[in-house]
Amino acid sequence: MAQFTRALAGTALVTVALGGPAAAQSLVISNWDGYMPEDLLDRFTEATGIAAELSVHATNEEIMGRLVAGGGAGFDVVFVSSPFAEALHALGLTAELNHDLIPNAANLYPEAQNLEYDPGNTFSMPYAWGTTGLCYRADLVETAPTSWTDLLDPPADLAGEVTMLSTDRWLMAAGLLALGYSVNDTDPAHIDEARDLLISATDTLLAFDDTTFYSRLVSGEASLVHAWDGWCNYGTAEDPNILFVVPQEGSDLWVDTMVIMASSENQEAAHAFIDFVLDAANHRWVAENILYKVPNEAAMAGLDPALVEAFPNLGMTPGELLEMEQLRDLGEAQRDYTRAVTEVMAAQ
Repeated sequence: MAQFTRALAGTALVTVALGGPAAAQSLVISNWDGYMPEDLLDRFTEATGIAAELSVHATNEEIMGRLVAGGGAGFDVVFVSSPFAEALHALGLTAELNHDLIPNAANLYPEAQNLEYDPGNTFSMPYAWGTTGLCYRADLVETAPTSWTDLLDPPADLAGEVTMLSTDRWLMAAGLLALGYSVNDTDPAHIDEARDLLISATDTLLAFDDTTFYSRLVSGEASLVHAWDGWCNYGTAEDPNILFVVPQEGSDLWVDTMVIMASSENQEAAHAFIDFVLDAANHRWVAENILYKVPNEAAMAGLDPALVEAFPNLGMTPGELLEMEQLRDLGEAQRDYTRAVTEVMAAQ
């Protein structure tokens, strides 16, 4: 087994161990747009000799549909949120991971090595994690929000200045949590109750928005938005008055994962890619670029304290995150969530 050591610009020395076949392989990797540093794949190729092509998906549901329809064909490594990784595994579409080929998995926090949906990381490796909550303009909101009710039934002066996420799991979670239910609730009566609450919230809603909500905060069009913690940081980067808070009722713990498709003909190269990402310097480079927490203890320990001071939710500890409820695959109940969300969206 040959061993290569390269110095990556702005990082420490990185050692990559490869067998002969891996370097001859090439990868197709599917991820959300902008969810990795622009130069990450080039760095990977430079370090390993393995060519890698990026395919972008907009949502978990989009890539899930493509993978299920095609049996995973055409993709090697796919980034999906944990419930979807769990569902892909149940369908037999994910490969079992060979940890001997991913030694950098040892860099993960112990908590990230034993998550409910995949104890021991047998079919997935966590890439980023965080929670969902309220992102707001402190200079435009008279009283800081503390509850999901502040989003769903805002003060009169915020009417028409609120946005909510439209993605099934996160929109439904806002309604379920406000009612005291689980983010993984599958009781049809509870799902309908949350749907009705969300429909009533559309009376004061500016928009459903999964992508430009932070820009609306920056411009002042919105004052309070439903947001993923890392994405809220993009607003804070432009205006330090933009803050993030987890509602008092709690929230979800989302984990975005890397899975290898069982159909991939490039298994060794796919493992090499995951191992490359989990290198402490590389994963730190990810966190610094996308402003999301990564579940890599060695990477997070290397973050500049000034970065964490500027974006406080980067400083949330694994213990604090695990106080949230981990999102799980809903099975057949996912159809009920999709139906409910369709009805909520139609009501606006």
